[in-house]
Amino acid sequence: MNSNPTHQDTPADPATGWWTRATIYQVYPRSFADSDGDGIGDLPGITARLDHLVELGVDALWLSPFYPSPQADAGYDVADYRDVDPLFGTLADADRLIAAAHSRGLRVIVDLVPNHTSSAHRWFAAALAAAPGSPERDRYVFRDGAGPDGAQPPNDWTSVFGGPAWTRVTEADGRPGQWYLHLFDTGQPDLNWDNPEVREEFLGVLRFWLDRGVDGFRVDVAHGLIKQADLADWQEPQEILSGPEIDKPRPPMWDQEGVHEIYRDWRRVLDGYPGERILVAEAWVEPAERLARYVRPDEMHQAFNFEYLLAAWTAPAQYAVITRSLEATDVVGAPTTWVLSNHDVVRHASRLGLPIGGKRPNGIGIGDPQPDAALGLRRARAATLLMLALPGSAYLYQGEELGLPEHTTMPDEARQDPTWARSGNTERGRDGCRVPIPWEADAPSYGFGPTDASWLPQPPLWAEYALDRQRDAPGSTYELYRTALRLRREHRLGEGPLEWLASGDEVLSFRNGALTVLTNFGDAAVPVPTGAELVHASAPLDADGAVGTDVTVWVRPA
Repeated sequence: MNSNPTHQDTPADPATGWWTRATIYQVYPRSFADSDGDGIGDLPGITARLDHLVELGVDALWLSPFYPSPQADAGYDVADYRDVDPLFGTLADADRLIAAAHSRGLRVIVDLVPNHTSSAHRWFAAALAAAPGSPERDRYVFRDGAGPDGAQPPNDWTSVFGGPAWTRVTEADGRPGQWYLHLFDTGQPDLNWDNPEVREEFLGVLRFWLDRGVDGFRVDVAHGLIKQADLADWQEPQEILSGPEIDKPRPPMWDQEGVHEIYRDWRRVLDGYPGERILVAEAWVEPAERLARYVRPDEMHQAFNFEYLLAAWTAPAQYAVITRSLEATDVVGAPTTWVLSNHDVVRHASRLGLPIGGKRPNGIGIGDPQPDAALGLRRARAATLLMLALPGSAYLYQGEELGLPEHTTMPDEARQDPTWARSGNTERGRDGCRVPIPWEADAPSYGFGPTDASWLPQPPLWAEYALDRQRDAPGSTYELYRTALRLRREHRLGEGPLEWLASGDEVLSFRNGALTVLTNFGDAAVPVPTGAELVHASAPLDADGAVGTDVTVWVRPA
């Protein structure tokens, strides 16, 4: 087993823990680096590229799932929580990756998927073989169907991926039987978290990976484990975020009070280990005051700030979400997190190239309105410098340091996201942000692996974004990130505090420590504060030294 480095073996202090100001880099294993040429990224490939993360200047990496899985949802359908899928390597490869990261001063966070298992999990196989009402079925959410012959789903819930959230099984004697709940794909049956056996199993999973030296867990669908006991109908659309009204009725499948008891149990387990091990909630919860409840002192350490990710690129919208986020987490004494891209949303270099105020697309494909690539990258660079100057913890998604856009012209026949099929080919889904990243412009698969194989097609324009084209290139997006992360550490920007200087309709400006940060959202250029020294900028200043539209600058006041 691997253990954490000595420098981590001190009691966690909620006020000074590393996670309160860290920059954490998301690695999507399928698409980061392929060591064996099969077209799918793997753990040895990640280990071989860890020096990139050190050079970039991040504090930790978060690994999306690498567990055994039929890959119905790219690994978020887990068949065994205590092993590694042969696609990605072996358990020994995971140990080597953890050790190699720790030797470089990087912490490792792994994904945990507790809302559902794979339908290939041994528990679900046992549930299908057992009778209704059996202990095996009670590990999941099985119900009799509605109607005189049980031929209708138990309620009207829909899947996040489209279609009904229930599937009927065939019983052992061949007759149509009960229905099981799957808030996502049919291959992802929801667990019954009211069952003590389920709770005990996951405490064991936590200990398994903590014993191997991981520094924390990112918890998938953290707001979904407990369902309203009566499974009441919900006629409203299945929304990711339901709006800022604090008293708005909550859907019966999301953000139920019982989830907090689970995380208090988990926190006790983590606190029993040496070092600063953390829990990170993927909780699509609004408003900020409710999200903050997940990071109370005895629960999780962080929760993703999706309201920030989805905020419009306007000065008023950015000011409102930043202020609301900081105020909500301050109440519970937790850090705020900031994130602009991940494996589930259109990359922000493309998303910000779409008209402001329009519908947020769930993927972009051939025939869809296309983003303005130059505008999107300009805004993305400005948004990144704004984000990295905020107090709290920042998350980066692999490839964003290269300015990677969404693959918006991927052939539909290449798509693998279950959303595409389950939505009746109306929602293209998440494949466009998951394309393997380019390391070398002139290498096979742009350096992703030793062959041309790539599990999703890489667009020809990937060459211009390759790391070897951007490293040491003045003005490149990679060097923008690298410099920003160095300055973020030097000026301790993650620690704050933030003091607003301007929050109008066109300009945002605040002070964080010794630096002043200014973002221009307006059409007219604005002057740099008189006598200030330019420290960093998302784009060159205008000829007269002013800050142009969609530009963020960091300056040191005179």
